[in-house]
Amino acid sequence: MMTYRYCLVIAIFIAFFMPAITLAQKNSPYYQPSTQHTEISQQQAVTIAQQHIPGRLLSVQRASDSYRVKILSSRGTVRIVTIDANSGAVIATH
Repeated sequence: MMTYRYCLVIAIFIAFFMPAITLAQKNSPYYQPSTQHTEISQQQAVTIAQQHIPGRLLSVQRASDSYRVKILSSRGTVRIVTIDANSGAVIATH
């Protein structure tokens, strides 16, 4: 069993040495900060739009924060699906 002292030594080690390890990793030339702002790709937007409205892709346009995907539906009508570039959610269909 672990004793109280053993647990205390481990806690002190983690408290003092882990920040130094993290700092060393940030100074590494291989360090890449994690980005929480991820966007879907154009191909992912097309896939999402075609799952929502099956048909042939006509065009894809990127706006500031969305994709506008034009699809020729199986019924022969042109449909436009707006996809949020950040979440991949379908914003609107026309």
